[in-house]
Amino acid sequence: MAGPYTVAAICGSLRRASWNRKLMNAAIASEPAALNITEVPIGDLPLFNEDLERDPWPDAVLAAGASVRAADAVLVVSPEYNASVPGPLKNALDWLSRKTSAGPAPLNGKPVAIIGATPGLMGTARAQAQVRQALQNLSLPVLPGPNVFVTQAATRFDDQGALADEMTRTVLNTLLERFVSWIERTRVRD
Repeated sequence: MAGPYTVAAICGSLRRASWNRKLMNAAIASEPAALNITEVPIGDLPLFNEDLERDPWPDAVLAAGASVRAADAVLVVSPEYNASVPGPLKNALDWLSRKTSAGPAPLNGKPVAIIGATPGLMGTARAQAQVRQALQNLSLPVLPGPNVFVTQAATRFDDQGALADEMTRTVLNTLLERFVSWIERTRVRD
């Protein structure tokens, strides 16, 4: 396997202590040697508005776009709000799917994996399906299942926020290993 591949992690929850941020941090902490996962912050992105698609683009959009454009792949970490995709994540995907003054759309051609956690029993399945649909509409290669749907998140992490559930850790690590192969198969080469 080649690598290491750089992976831009986009967390759809803005809350510092969210279950999804903890899951993203667990992915970063257990990344295989072939991956280098780094968060791309999305909290400062303005609401998507075509009126803002002019020079100069908003600084936060350019910064997030540069990070995603420089990455080999993207890891989307999605909570589920009201059985749907959270607004901050959808907003980020809208911005990152647009051609910017700095070049092609940052998401253009990027292999993607999706994970998510929820305190409920559905494990973000509905939100992940909607994210997958949006990304596939952009012709992005989204890692096929099985996915990581962390249910009952409060029982999966310890008091310090580390992933404590062994089965969940195994499922996450398996997905990350599969993601390495997926990146190798699908990424756009320069």
